[in-house]
Amino acid sequence: MSTPPPPETVVKNRLLGFLIWQSIPSTLAFLFTKTLLSISTPYFSPPSFLSLLSFSAFHLSLLLFSASLSAISSPAPFSPLSLLPRRRLLTFLRFAAFVACSALSGFLAVVAACGYGGAQGVGRFAFRGFLMGFVFGLFYVCMQRWVLEFPIIQRPPYFSFKMGVPLAVKRALKLSSAAFFVSGLLLLFLPEQLRSRGTVGQFITEQIILFIGSFSTFFCWELNHHLHQVLHTKRFAFAPPKGSAAAETNPSEPLLAALEESPPYSLPQCLAYLDLCMVCENNVDTWRRAAFFEETGETYKRVVTVCLRPLENVAAKLAEGLEGFSSEKDYQLSRQLLSPTDLQMESKYYESLNNFQLLAWCARAVSSLTARSHEEDRFGIAQLTGSNASVVSTLLSCLLAVETFMGKKTNLPPQHQLMGPAGIKWATPNTGRRDVTIKRRGGPQHAKAYAMADVLRTSVYGIVSAFHNEMLSSAKAGLLEKDWIVKSKPIFGTHELLVQKLRLFLDFRAC
Repeated sequence: MSTPPPPETVVKNRLLGFLIWQSIPSTLAFLFTKTLLSISTPYFSPPSFLSLLSFSAFHLSLLLFSASLSAISSPAPFSPLSLLPRRRLLTFLRFAAFVACSALSGFLAVVAACGYGGAQGVGRFAFRGFLMGFVFGLFYVCMQRWVLEFPIIQRPPYFSFKMGVPLAVKRALKLSSAAFFVSGLLLLFLPEQLRSRGTVGQFITEQIILFIGSFSTFFCWELNHHLHQVLHTKRFAFAPPKGSAAAETNPSEPLLAALEESPPYSLPQCLAYLDLCMVCENNVDTWRRAAFFEETGETYKRVVTVCLRPLENVAAKLAEGLEGFSSEKDYQLSRQLLSPTDLQMESKYYESLNNFQLLAWCARAVSSLTARSHEEDRFGIAQLTGSNASVVSTLLSCLLAVETFMGKKTNLPPQHQLMGPAGIKWATPNTGRRDVTIKRRGGPQHAKAYAMADVLRTSVYGIVSAFHNEMLSSAKAGLLEKDWIVKSKPIFGTHELLVQKLRLFLDFRAC
């Protein structure tokens, strides 16, 4: 194959692989459960045909859970309240279907693992398994465990999966213990004919069987969740094989096509941004990064554009959300006068920070590529096309917007501190947002804003470190703004504010 498969094919192949691989730990867990039950309860010896039937039902339950899990998973967290009414309804139906599938999966799995004790015993196992699955599904949705979290360090899939097994055991033990007692209390509401009427020994044996079966079910669910994360967040190289004809002619086209044509914040686009970030930061595929600096400069401009677009959108949304609030007092007063619908509309501006992982890849990739251009850009296209100024301006504007959202003042220092070359004083401009100190330290977005600001500062410092001597020469000649800040109106802040912020980075005083 000379070209990589389309992004949609990559996702489908990973889904198919996940559904196949999840059957292996499920089989081992089922066999271990049956062996443990036969040891702990000596008379537990089901007929052979029922063993085959229970084995099939157990796998069917986990296949149902895995398929429904893949249907709701997404790399970007979101709030259903922020969606349009139609999409909100579809999202609600998807989550409701997942909870229903979890309940049905718990019903089948617990009965398959424990269901030998007469019709009444099977009924009790089925009822408690249904409740376990229903509660687990609600817990899974409310805690947003359906969000795909990409690991900081990419490890081989087997090693990553092995690292998650102890955590799956710990979580399964906690969940099975809690579900065991809660579902036991709910047995009081069952009809009299479904309650246990056996001896004390039979009752204890039934509880042992149920606890082992429920632990096995939760353990398989947790393993499937972890396996789903591992397989779907593994890096995929959107590039033709090295040495092929496509690698010699246009090696960047598959990656750019995946970045530009995939739906925004979808899994294919996230995989493409991850691949781009790895190429820009690491020296494993230097031939792919060298292809970005081809003579025409078109490839470089396309790469920079796809990286800056998400950052520009975040800065623009935050700027729109912060517009009109001159102080924290005005902000609090305005919120008291807003209706619930207006508050919902306001929150959509700040939910753009939910896509932190993709935004971090964009900032890191464009920063690394700009820094690499200092040594690897033989034709000087990064500077000639104005990409360097666009990158620095966008990173600074986005950083200022995020810092304002966090509560930092965005006003310039006093006029006597704004001394340019030859002792020229800069006028203190009116930014329109100089006194914005909206504190949201208790809000759910503050942690992501703090992390995003850290990534943006590190990205700017990466560029400043690579071009430090050039920037110092431009600053002394009074050309810093001309060489490193775009002429058009910044997305957030003013030209003077961006230049002053860049000077802080140049002096390594930005924090």
